[in-house]
Amino acid sequence: MFYLIQILYTTFLLPPGIFLVILAALSIWLLSRDRKAAFGLAMVTCIFYLASTGLVSGALIRSLEHRHVPPAHINGDVIIMLGGGATLDTPNIGGAGHLYGSSANRLLTAVQLYQQLKVPIIVSGGKVLETTGNEAEITARTLANLGVPYEQIMIENKSLNTTQNAEFTKVLIDKHGFKKPILVTSAFHMERAVRQFSKAGQITTPFPTDYQVNVESRLTAYQLLPSAAALIDTQLAIKEYIGLLAARWY
Repeated sequence: MFYLIQILYTTFLLPPGIFLVILAALSIWLLSRDRKAAFGLAMVTCIFYLASTGLVSGALIRSLEHRHVPPAHINGDVIIMLGGGATLDTPNIGGAGHLYGSSANRLLTAVQLYQQLKVPIIVSGGKVLETTGNEAEITARTLANLGVPYEQIMIENKSLNTTQNAEFTKVLIDKHGFKKPILVTSAFHMERAVRQFSKAGQITTPFPTDYQVNVESRLTAYQLLPSAAALIDTQLAIKEYIGLLAARWY
């Protein structure tokens, strides 16, 4: 009983569920006053609902994440880890700033690969906003705290987007003569990252991480309930598809 109450509370009294309830109520209220407006608002409500469900968000994210899989046998002479955001002034061991969740997952995979291969790690990502930390510098400090020697860490701390990640990292790759770079980023972001590195003239071995959904899709009742997490995944997927479209020119 308590579990059912918890589901109802989190689904309909917290965003985005509470907004869906309000929009649905407004649609019904408009029905006797302006049928066209009521129909239009109902359509918006339905789209908002679908975008907030795990059924739709999972399908969108999975369509991106399935494009690359980690190789069964990994081989390379350098690991490239792309940043995914960091806080600016949060207290941390050895300095201020923490990696966001996606960046932290990428870092864990980079460390695991380093433990297997013992090759240098290039961390790529700058200070994107005034309110965010420098991703590469925070990543490098965290890697060192986890036992990766400083001499095995290379910092590219100027890039502000995936295009610049590729272009600026390519300079380091050429400078040090690396031939087989392994690219680590979130699975939903990997397709765009691979394309941008290819445009920069660098072939990479993709090693996706930070998966948002399971590989196999399983329909459950929970996937039909609106949630903030599902809405975020929908936003991530749409952002990536827009980015893939923009990558044709930039």
